[in-house]
Amino acid sequence: QVRLVESGGGLVQPGGSLRLSCAASGIIFSINTMGWYRQAPGKERELVATLTTGGSTNYADSVKGRFTISRDNAKNVYLQMNSLEPEDTAVYYCNAGARTSWNTAFRTYWGQGTQVTVSS
Repeated sequence: QVRLVESGGGLVQPGGSLRLSCAASGIIFSINTMGWYRQAPGKERELVATLTTGGSTNYADSVKGRFTISRDNAKNVYLQMNSLEPEDTAVYYCNAGARTSWNTAFRTYWGQGTQVTVSS
């Protein structure tokens, strides 16, 4: 199984910054796309940013220019969040497409989530 563990959430004032981290562990043969999603109270989970192994990124319009996704190896992904707004308040989830052996299909895995609260 593949396990994703997020860290770095917390309370920050509007205009502040946070950096989220996600580490993948377990039986991993390969990971392709990793990303971040978020879910605010009463809303559906939505894409924040994704990053492929080839380096292609995709951002939600609401975070473009403020958030940056990055990876330092095949198993760790980060989300640098600047100029945070109250509307960014949500539980942030790490997501990865991974397979556990050469002859299995890629599956989507999720972390447990980390709370980000933007408030004065």
